Amino acid sequence: MSNVTYISRVRIEPAGGLVRRAHLPAEEEPVVFGGHDETVEYYGVSSDEVEQHAVTLDYLAAAGG
Repeated sequence: MSNVTYISRVRIEPAGGLVRRAHLPAEEEPVVFGGHDETVEYYGVSSDEVEQHAVTLDYLAAAGG
């Protein structure tokens, strides 16, 4: 097995409801995750009640691109 070359130092902070703040390396400000459109409907919440933010799946899809 090879030596570990990188350990990601990420901290997730709950911010209420679906909203979370991710403190990521090389970013000065936290990245905000939450819910929008179909994702909030899945959780049974009205999109009017939620602060709209990208969901983790959006970031995964973008990372694959």
